[in-house]
Amino acid sequence: MLFNSFHFLVFFTLITILYYLTPHRLRWILMLAGSYYFYMCWRPELILLLIFITFVNYVAARKIYRADMEWKKKRILLVSMLINFGILFVFKYMNFFSESMASAVSLLGINYVPKEFDIILPMGISFFTFQAAAYTIDVYRERIKPVKHYGKFSLFISFFPQLVAGPIERSENLLPQFYKKHKFSLDQTKEGLKIMLWGFFKKVVIADRAAIAVNTVFNNVEFYSGLYLVLASLLFTIQIYCDFSGYSDIAKGAARVLGFDLMDNFKRPFISKNIKEFWRRWHVSLSSWFMDYVYIPLGGNRKGEIVKYRNLLITFMVSGLWHGAAWTFVIWGALHGIFIVVYNIFAPIIYKIKTAVHLDKSKVLAFIYNLGVTCLTFGLVVFAFIFFRANTVEDGFFILSHMLWNFRIWNTSQYLFEVFTGMGLGLYEWRILIFAVGFLAMSEIFGGENIHETLKKHNVVLRLAFYIIIALFVLLAGVFYNAGEFIYFQF
Repeated sequence: MLFNSFHFLVFFTLITILYYLTPHRLRWILMLAGSYYFYMCWRPELILLLIFITFVNYVAARKIYRADMEWKKKRILLVSMLINFGILFVFKYMNFFSESMASAVSLLGINYVPKEFDIILPMGISFFTFQAAAYTIDVYRERIKPVKHYGKFSLFISFFPQLVAGPIERSENLLPQFYKKHKFSLDQTKEGLKIMLWGFFKKVVIADRAAIAVNTVFNNVEFYSGLYLVLASLLFTIQIYCDFSGYSDIAKGAARVLGFDLMDNFKRPFISKNIKEFWRRWHVSLSSWFMDYVYIPLGGNRKGEIVKYRNLLITFMVSGLWHGAAWTFVIWGALHGIFIVVYNIFAPIIYKIKTAVHLDKSKVLAFIYNLGVTCLTFGLVVFAFIFFRANTVEDGFFILSHMLWNFRIWNTSQYLFEVFTGMGLGLYEWRILIFAVGFLAMSEIFGGENIHETLKKHNVVLRLAFYIIIALFVLLAGVFYNAGEFIYFQF
């Protein structure tokens, strides 16, 4: 079931009404049934996989907590992790591993034809598997105690707003909320609906419109060069941000209407002044997951600079592989790992230079510097996203090698007209897209860390105008005729 569908609007309205009419002690049953129905609308039989992962981690956490010997706890943890990530491997990485093995042995002169496994990738498997695994690991680390109520634990794994694309919630934040009695609040409902509206604006007005141009170029890269490729790369960066942060906003808003608080998954990442800051603002739940469960167990920064850089590279490459079973994603992760390592090496030197020239004492120089490093960071993000979106590694390198072709005619009106009309969007659609992106950019630049909280500090006229504008955008300019899935559903 897609958030950007009439089906979801009906489902969400009904479950919200029933939720507040149902006695508190029975609400978890309603929410669990609703969450399972939400997932089963895609492929009903795959609900068995979600139920199995829930059962494994519930039992494993309880047994770890009761075990009286450390070796017993480790053994139970190991078995549960093998099951969790073994299932993830089979469904998501089996074909990738088989094809990669075939390519590797071919270098040795061995002719091996990889077996093609006809396996359906369950929607959101990476998200709910990581959330379940983190819970079990946290019990092992004695950060939390295992929950006794199996039904509410099942709801924690399958809570429908964040089930298929996050945020990857931590048990200490979300689990206790299923025990609280949530009373209907008009203010809370309005707050949640405003957050959802902002998410729909990002998704159906910007992301789905940009997707038309992005898909036109990236799915046929051999027919394009120059400004086409530059513009498509830039648009994909905007598309994936609006698509994923839009989903996160809708999830957070829907949960808020029901009385639940989900974490902020995006914090204005494109205003970041360096790549490290970018990863504190982009896909926060996944970044923190990899920090806690991959980077730190590898040794973090405790064993010297060289080991630290190695751990960063490994973590980002694993993060890339998490996003998809293709070398394009691994390259994307490796690029960000390299960016982070380079930043860590040069950050102390840059700081000394800034201090020596008293940069902070000049508002003009500080502004120029901040603008420059922000644009540089954004450029690096766009560059890496080329491989994230490219259908193959070869396509990614083709784009990089052809991006600056015909550069001398980029400023001619005829060439610009050909580019803007040759990417699948009409001029009217381009006007809507440019205006919407501009509105989003101004809102994020001047709206503070949370645009909704910032608006509360202003008069009612400004607040009303803001939400009327985005509501009109959604109703009059939303792409509903061919509603697209959210990009992160495939992960």
